[in-house]
Amino acid sequence: MHTPSANANDLSDPPGAEHRQRLLEAMAQAVATKGYADTTIADVVSLATVSRRTFYEHFATKADCLIALHQAASRNALQVLRGALNPARHWQTQVEQALVAYFSCLAQNPVLLRTLFVEIHGLGSPGLASRRQANAQLAQLMLDVVNADKDRSEPLPPAMAMAVVGGINEWVLELIEQDRLADLPQLAGPASRLVLAVAGGISQPN
Repeated sequence: MHTPSANANDLSDPPGAEHRQRLLEAMAQAVATKGYADTTIADVVSLATVSRRTFYEHFATKADCLIALHQAASRNALQVLRGALNPARHWQTQVEQALVAYFSCLAQNPVLLRTLFVEIHGLGSPGLASRRQANAQLAQLMLDVVNADKDRSEPLPPAMAMAVVGGINEWVLELIEQDRLADLPQLAGPASRLVLAVAGGISQPN
């Protein structure tokens, strides 16, 4: 992740989209280092090498910046999952491949992990809403993959898909708390078996 070091007052203004991206990256770095509660807007603009005025052009508050970071990271995680899907394959194979890609991606981005799974809880209702939206998108993707199987006797219920997402999130949280981020890819197997158990797997065709 980019780590700016120049003095913010010496900056020439780059395009607005670049400013926003640098602020999001700086927020991720600051939160990973200090935690959200101890992170200040001054920390963020210093790391991003932009002015405080520039920060307020993009975000109304520190919380708004963290929520934007959470939403961006959640979108990226969803893209990783979607990119690993192959509709030509059996749904069980798709789930397994997608989860391998997902956990590998998380393990490679430790700076974002605390934002996605820990710090967002400190924002109260706005953070909860962002987290629920992300979980709902993951659950819907699971439903789309599993229920596309025409051989299923009945569709996977949305509540069960959400239960799987919640269980997987708890596993990730446990590894974060134990500082075992390198073990994240090992969750792909148990997570795949959980999906299979809940979705009622059928034998894959030869």
